[in-house]
Amino acid sequence: MATAEDLPMESFVRQNRKKTLGQVLLGIFLGRPARITLLLIFIAMILVPIFYIAMTSLKIPLEIRTSGAIFPKTGITFENYVKAFRNVPLLRYLFNSLFVAVVSTILVLSVAVPATYSMVRFKTGGAFLNAWVLGTYVMPPIVVSIPILAMVKMVSLQDTLIGLTIVHTMANMPIAVWLIDSYIRSLPRELEQAAWIDGYSKFQTLMKVVVPLIKPGIISAGVICAILSWNEFLFALIITYGVNSNTFPIGISRYTGEHGLQFGEMSAAALVGIVPIYILVLLFSRDVVEGLTRGGVKG
Repeated sequence: MATAEDLPMESFVRQNRKKTLGQVLLGIFLGRPARITLLLIFIAMILVPIFYIAMTSLKIPLEIRTSGAIFPKTGITFENYVKAFRNVPLLRYLFNSLFVAVVSTILVLSVAVPATYSMVRFKTGGAFLNAWVLGTYVMPPIVVSIPILAMVKMVSLQDTLIGLTIVHTMANMPIAVWLIDSYIRSLPRELEQAAWIDGYSKFQTLMKVVVPLIKPGIISAGVICAILSWNEFLFALIITYGVNSNTFPIGISRYTGEHGLQFGEMSAAALVGIVPIYILVLLFSRDVVEGLTRGGVKG
């Protein structure tokens, strides 16, 4: 039988035992093995569809329609890649997407950086302008598709890359403002005040002090806007009609034949279309990660 002197020791051992059990459970659910497992699942969810598309692009059309196997049974063929470029002007669609993505991203950053800096530091537009700009991003694009089409037609820019570029610039502006906004707020005001004391104007302070410090945020905003523009479908569908203005997401739907959609050619074109985006992300992955993480910290 335990004496009164032994009770504190038993209580101490019991508490340590509970704490150890909690640590074990925490290690199981949040430890390194669990994190690695979740990471592998996440990677598989991304890579499995791409792998399936790659295997489909290497099959002959008859096997695609009759066989449900993942791997080609009748041998590997690159016929779908040849037909993807021969039957549809794929290079033109890729060029159109590249033009719209690059030009719209440049326009977005050229406006978003000074506008966000003015709204954050000098309260331009009052307390609600920033929230209003960000609020437009949550609105479904289909709601404004008809008014935007009407405005584009008013200035005779329908079925042109310029018209689609302007629309993409407007559509991507809120996300760029959101990323750059949080990044500017993380900067200490003393840096800008020191520049003003040295005789810098507000614009000089922005270009020579603020912009170099928020470079990762600007790059991450640019990469994300470029990706959004490259993948955008709705506005490209309602504004552009012909080969000279159709972008890649619209062009990839042109793979139709006498038996319906040509899934082999479509899969080959899809793989070709994601290559530029993967190259872009790989080139700027470090800046994108830094911009998204540091830009999420409020000052």
